[in-house]
Amino acid sequence: MENWLERSELLIGKEEQQKLINSHVLICGLGGVGSYAAEFIARSGVGKMTIIDGDEFDITNKNRQLTALNSTIGKNKAVVLAERLKDINPNIDLTIYEEFVEPNRVWEILEETKPDYVMDCIDSVTPKLNWIRACVRYKIKIISSMGAGGKLDPSKVITSNLNKSYNCNLASTLKKMLKREKVDGKRVKVVFSYETQIKESLQLTNGKNYKKSFYGTVSYMPALFGLNAAAEVIKHLSNK
Repeated sequence: MENWLERSELLIGKEEQQKLINSHVLICGLGGVGSYAAEFIARSGVGKMTIIDGDEFDITNKNRQLTALNSTIGKNKAVVLAERLKDINPNIDLTIYEEFVEPNRVWEILEETKPDYVMDCIDSVTPKLNWIRACVRYKIKIISSMGAGGKLDPSKVITSNLNKSYNCNLASTLKKMLKREKVDGKRVKVVFSYETQIKESLQLTNGKNYKKSFYGTVSYMPALFGLNAAAEVIKHLSNK
């Protein structure tokens, strides 16, 4: 049978590719950032994934989310993405959680799944804090996506540890909260943009699902955040 990962093996090596096949990545939040991140993780050959999202698609998701289509409106994001990932790699070991994860569930899910790496692709502060706090406590590697909204310049998107991030409101808030709880931000990788957010694109909400507001988002920026996060995870798991 033809090896669908042949091109990857040529670049990173067979041993490194096998490390990816033996790895387990958990992704929480499957919107603009998470949908693309999950796609890249699956196409890298990672053999086991856990994907989490309790949200359903609505029409406003189509401008930036990989799996948001007319045909998927009203469907759960985790279920739709799972079908796509299985179509990429039928042998993938895939666990799906169709839920908005409450604080106590973060700890339970990590104990149940025991991932090698967690990708936090949520866009709300409180859930991000819960995942970071739990992963640091359990000594599980985590990369967290900061704010992709209200930004247009792809050249200003970079990856670092949280303590080295700057000019990002979400990152600044998280650093303050983690410092109060004595959680070391050096142990948290983040993808962030140091471009100043376009304030005119801010929209207030009714606070549903922990979100008090959101910024307008262009099609390519969440994908770029997901790409950078996936690259960091793939390089780490393959020891590249």
